[in-house]
Amino acid sequence: MRKRIMLAAAAAVFLLSEIFVPAYCADKRRNASRNTVVPGIEVLEKKGFPGLKGKNVGLVTNPSGVDRSLRSTVDILFNAPDVNLVALYGPEHGVRGDVYAGGKVSGFTDPATGLPVHSLYGATRKPTPEMLEGIDVMVYDIQDVGARSYTFISTLGLVMEACAEQDIEVMVLDRPNPLGGEKIEGCCVEDGFFSFVSQYRIPYIYGLTVGELALLINEEGLNCGQLGNREPARCRLTVIPMEGWKRNMTYEDTGLPWVLPSPNIPYPSSSVHYCAAGICGELYGFLNIGIGYTLPFQVFAEEWVNAERLKEWLDALRLPGVAFRTIYFKPFSGRSAGKLVQGVQYFFTDYSAARITEVQFHVMEAIAALYPDRKPFEAADGIGLFDKVCGTSHIRETFSDTYDFDDIRDYWRKDEDSFRKLSSRYHLYK
Repeated sequence: MRKRIMLAAAAAVFLLSEIFVPAYCADKRRNASRNTVVPGIEVLEKKGFPGLKGKNVGLVTNPSGVDRSLRSTVDILFNAPDVNLVALYGPEHGVRGDVYAGGKVSGFTDPATGLPVHSLYGATRKPTPEMLEGIDVMVYDIQDVGARSYTFISTLGLVMEACAEQDIEVMVLDRPNPLGGEKIEGCCVEDGFFSFVSQYRIPYIYGLTVGELALLINEEGLNCGQLGNREPARCRLTVIPMEGWKRNMTYEDTGLPWVLPSPNIPYPSSSVHYCAAGICGELYGFLNIGIGYTLPFQVFAEEWVNAERLKEWLDALRLPGVAFRTIYFKPFSGRSAGKLVQGVQYFFTDYSAARITEVQFHVMEAIAALYPDRKPFEAADGIGLFDKVCGTSHIRETFSDTYDFDDIRDYWRKDEDSFRKLSSRYHLYK
């Protein structure tokens, strides 16, 4: 009898799933269809490639430079009538995405097109005059993640600067900011802390599309550390806007396919998680943040952590829009490969209310309180890189005195309102 009841229940669940799941999926597809954003490359193609016809074109891109049908921008421009694509330029991870994080990119010939590929991540990060020889227009098309420390926007700025020096036009094909256009978090970079992972005087989360950011750095100043401090050396800049994007959209709202821009950003939500754990992740040897496992930037764990105690501490903070669960796993690679680690996985239950970047500081606060012999800045390497991605040493120096986030909260947030006002001048979308 019990078996018949269970089979009947299973049949009912299956029947309901056949009725409701397809309807739900169809509804999601209809919503996605209504919300599909048209990226800059498609807008450019639809208009007949204005600004590129009859010109020698260089292209800075990687695998994330695709249209809605996953056609590569390389192929689109290479086959475009009257557009002479003559060279490709590879940022970190390379044009084809075949170089792992931190690996040096080398110049070579692209086998699919026969075009020369110049490396912009290795010995040369700013294009040399020789690399730019014969180029009339330099096109940039890479999916950004919306975080200051992500090196693709640093490459963009150096390309703009080099092109300004050679009087070469730059064209940015715009793409969505996966964090949306309303989040702004973190202090601006301070003198002495500008680097390839903090190249502009902007907050850690800056709330602009890559096209809007290009407009801002072009008008306010190009050089590393000089934003707002000198008369800018402007390049001739054109931005091809998207169609259909709105500032309140995260990537999931766009209806666009996600092609990972780098190996540890496999999903649109990975961009959010990168901002919530990536700064802490610069402290090598401190905590496992999911790199080398299936949850990059989504967890905080170690062999010596008690998952229940850590969750209890973090739950007591009642962080707006954030929830935690315990997790136990064995990383596949890295320093903890094959070892059981435990800790917390975090979730954003109310994205608009959550302070994304501050999650990692609260975790560091909890670890210092629960494990006094494991305090972050005493138990890890990478202090210098931590300061660089924070854009200041003040956060570390003040935080390490008490490990109380209240002591750095105001400093971390101090530039957000002023930057919101400044950056709004360069908005292309409402």
